[in-house]
Amino acid sequence: MSHPLYVAFIWHQHQPLYKSPTSDVSPSRSQRYRLPWVRLHGTKDYLDLMLILERYPRLHQTVNLVPSLILQLEDYIAGTAFDPYLELSLTPTEQLSDQQREFIVEHFFDANHHTLIDPHPRYAQLYNQRQEKGHPWCLINWQLQDYSDLLAWHNLAWIDPVFWDDPEIEAWLKQGKNFTLGDRQRIYSKQREIISKIVPQHKAMQEAGQLEVTTSPYTHPILPLLADTNSGRVAVPNMTLPESRFQWGEDIPRHLRKAWNLYVDRFGQTPRGLWPSEQSVSPEVLPYIINQGFKWICSDEAVLGWTLKQFFHRDGAGNVQDPELLYRPYRLQTSVGDLAIVFRDHRLSDLIGFTYGSMAPKQAAADLVGHLQAIARMQRDSQSEQPWLVTIALDGENCWEYYPQDGKPFLDALYQSLSNEPHLKLVTVSEFIEQFPPTATIPGQQLHSGSWVDGSFTTWIGDPAKNRAWDYLTQARATLANHPEATEENNAEAWEALYAAEGSDWFWWFGVGHSSNHDAIFDQLFREHLYGIYKALNEPIPPYLRQPVEIHEAQTDCRPQSFIHPVIDGRGDEQDWDKAGRIEVGGARGTMHNSSAIQRLWYGVDHLNFYLRVDFKTGVQLGQDLAPELNLLWFYPNQTMHNSPVPLAEVPDASPLNYLFHHHLEINLLTQSIQFREAGEHYQWHPRTSRAQVALNNCLELAIPWADLQVPPDYPLRLILVLSDEGRFCNYLPENALIPIEVP
Repeated sequence: MSHPLYVAFIWHQHQPLYKSPTSDVSPSRSQRYRLPWVRLHGTKDYLDLMLILERYPRLHQTVNLVPSLILQLEDYIAGTAFDPYLELSLTPTEQLSDQQREFIVEHFFDANHHTLIDPHPRYAQLYNQRQEKGHPWCLINWQLQDYSDLLAWHNLAWIDPVFWDDPEIEAWLKQGKNFTLGDRQRIYSKQREIISKIVPQHKAMQEAGQLEVTTSPYTHPILPLLADTNSGRVAVPNMTLPESRFQWGEDIPRHLRKAWNLYVDRFGQTPRGLWPSEQSVSPEVLPYIINQGFKWICSDEAVLGWTLKQFFHRDGAGNVQDPELLYRPYRLQTSVGDLAIVFRDHRLSDLIGFTYGSMAPKQAAADLVGHLQAIARMQRDSQSEQPWLVTIALDGENCWEYYPQDGKPFLDALYQSLSNEPHLKLVTVSEFIEQFPPTATIPGQQLHSGSWVDGSFTTWIGDPAKNRAWDYLTQARATLANHPEATEENNAEAWEALYAAEGSDWFWWFGVGHSSNHDAIFDQLFREHLYGIYKALNEPIPPYLRQPVEIHEAQTDCRPQSFIHPVIDGRGDEQDWDKAGRIEVGGARGTMHNSSAIQRLWYGVDHLNFYLRVDFKTGVQLGQDLAPELNLLWFYPNQTMHNSPVPLAEVPDASPLNYLFHHHLEINLLTQSIQFREAGEHYQWHPRTSRAQVALNNCLELAIPWADLQVPPDYPLRLILVLSDEGRFCNYLPENALIPIEVP
């Protein structure tokens, strides 16, 4: 029997718990929210995704709604949630204090300017004034109307284009400027109106059979770490663990039960699927999930790879080389019963999450459909009797900020193609599992303990700051345990504060690896939730909770935090590079570079290119203060290939300059022309064509396609930059090091 290729999209909708427990928790009183992202994503990313899908009834999908997100949306619907951005948006401009105006100038452009600010002339005008003339100029020169327009546009820009044909929204967009307090109040009412339709729309589409709605543990905790923080050592045996071991597996059924009950109340049926927070699983958590009644869970291909001791290699086109292992559900066997599990295709999920936003929508949609068609051909060639299921699972909200029109053109092109493709069939996970129960089994104890991030838990534990937070949580949990009289029925405040503090998001932001301009607020929120436990128990608050978990200061050198997609125009747009790796050079790395004309390097990747940015010191004259030729040389560790020495005269015989390299890109900084070469036999260099992009303005920006380097996915390589003048060595950077690059 010939099967179509089944495809399961799972969109994960989640925001951290921004509500501060220090506010009054009475339903009749307002709730203090520290950040606005539930409200803003609520108007931009949840309802529209379903409305677009509804127009393509042949396509079935799965959406995960985290319970703590639903509860926060309900606060905004009720009009009881107020965040600092909302409060300022509803404040008469003549009443704004100097401090409030500074906050507005600093934070009311918190959005991707390419997609959410630049398309709106008035919003773009104010943004460009701040960028070009600076904060002080705005504070001195902006009039009350400028502030009113900015307050309005910060809220309008986050309303999804799907709703732009609404008469009121259409009128505001056409008006463009001269917004009044009354306009801003009505925009807020429109936000609440949109948010109020999110859960009912999901419920209706589930009842119609096009959608499956799943849930997550109550406040999105990492369940394996609640069971035992020592599980961090399964993937990283030498991990430095917190001083105190957290072992409160009894909290796991509490999170699952609260999620289950909230789901039944809101959707009128029991859930079938569970999205474990951060796709994190371990053998210890399976019995809790099975006993609660869940039928299936999802995780990442890295977890499957560790479990099967099988690394999923890909070919040059990015296709998995052992597809029959990844593209099937498995049955996890435990002593209390069985549980189905599906594993997502990490690369296809990342293409949507991190790369397609930088491509033309139709091109991006065609690329994804092309990958699925290639998998369908592999399935037919395998002559497998068992149908294949490709699981594409990812964050359903944050990526769209980087797509034109919030992803609508991409999704329309994608869904139209999928609707017309006879060899591809989109299903919910439950539909597939019920029709084709898993035939492959994994003993529960064999399941790897890990998450979607490298199959480990290093994103949430092991760093000194993360470990310190775990120690604080452990102490608070022990304090609650010492109060057996404090039950969930008679002291809900203590337990709700505990559940909030156990959420994964705080540990994500602590320490190295991830950073935002709100790190200090996340730190504060975590400690406020811990305060709430002690306060509800009438216990003294430990003095250490009065201090931040870590010092939040500007980082110097750092590794890339995520994929980047900079516009190569030589302007060094701060938003384009904010997730890039950074290396300080001038005056920051020892004697060699104290007088360097180069200030810092930025580097990063996506699925299409390697990116490099070179910042020069102010007033540098190319060709005078800086050698006119910049050479990029790629070193491939532990690989058998032809390599050659640096093709320059007078190169010092010292590491790493005396390494042998495989690719060489020479850039003439005066003409911005390039020469690309590849090493051959007998230490020769051979010219090759290159599609590299080069732009020099405020800084030098480069994009080098992976196709030029001809390296397969999941491949490590290293880069060195060498400055030269008419082919003679002048200097190199970074000092005594190579830039590490991981091919996605």
